[in-house]
Amino acid sequence: MPKIRSDQLAQYLKNKLSPVYFVSGDETLLVQEACDEIRQFARQVGFTGRERYHVDKQFDWSQLLSSANSMSLFSDKKIIELRIDNGKPGPEGSKAICQYLENPSEDNVLLIVTPKLDSGTQRAKWVKTIEKTGVWTPIWPINTAQLPRWLGQRLQKAGLKADSQALELLATRIEGNLLAAHQEIEKLKLLAKDEWLSPELIANTVADSARYDIFGLVDKALLGDTRGAVKNLNGLKSEGTEPITILWALAREIRILMNIAQATQQGQSFTWAAKNAGVWDKRQALVEQAYKRLHYKKIAVLLRQANGIDKAIKGLRDANVWNELMELVLNLSGTQAINLSNQRLSLLS
Repeated sequence: MPKIRSDQLAQYLKNKLSPVYFVSGDETLLVQEACDEIRQFARQVGFTGRERYHVDKQFDWSQLLSSANSMSLFSDKKIIELRIDNGKPGPEGSKAICQYLENPSEDNVLLIVTPKLDSGTQRAKWVKTIEKTGVWTPIWPINTAQLPRWLGQRLQKAGLKADSQALELLATRIEGNLLAAHQEIEKLKLLAKDEWLSPELIANTVADSARYDIFGLVDKALLGDTRGAVKNLNGLKSEGTEPITILWALAREIRILMNIAQATQQGQSFTWAAKNAGVWDKRQALVEQAYKRLHYKKIAVLLRQANGIDKAIKGLRDANVWNELMELVLNLSGTQAINLSNQRLSLLS
């Protein structure tokens, strides 16, 4: 039996029930959901009992065969669930699993759950026996590039929609923690006034409903309100807002300014360039004010500065992230930062 991806599992379960299911991986949420799908289908076809065992070094593997051969008081068909925390049952466990699968009972479904297997364990006899007899669903991690698409699919299942900018922000907020993503989506279902999720809603709800608005910080900086922007940044810091969220909002606006600057250099009017860059009509005056103050070269420096801060947040540079965010806010507001050392480091990195 070939490996079945987690997103194929529901469709595969409709075809037939296998004597053994093996779910392996380190993504807790996805592992749990795959196991839930298997249990739900098994219950639907009469396997209403469940026996669960946590396998450690002291586990008595004779319990597996004993459980398989015993019937409950009401003769229910049952799911026998083995959770092998280290992913290695050892010689005794491997022998017991293979022995069980030589003649699996029609009254039992065996569900084995482990962390991600190393390459050596994947070649073990008990794994190969499972592949021949039943279904193996390896759970692969969701990487950074895949995360926005995965979030979009989850939001769609929840009856919600979000554009690419909102998905990008949500991805930066949950930092690849899928359990946190699940919890935040459940919260957004309650808070969204309609099915669409705006970046503003995500920033202000997923960021612990901060009193200081991230988008307010951006607007004050664009307006040239240095004092107000600095106060807002300090307020966000004191409330525990993560730097990556603030940088996302600032960098998004700087990229918009860069797109406008490039378009106007090619002969487009500001109004048309701003519209093509996705600037709403009611924000054009605000963005134009910043554009006239900064011009192309200064915007290019801001973009490089933001890139340097991103590296610092990811641990690729040794720098004080909050100091550099302050310099970025000052420069975007049109005020030259007093301490230029961090700016130079960010530009050279």
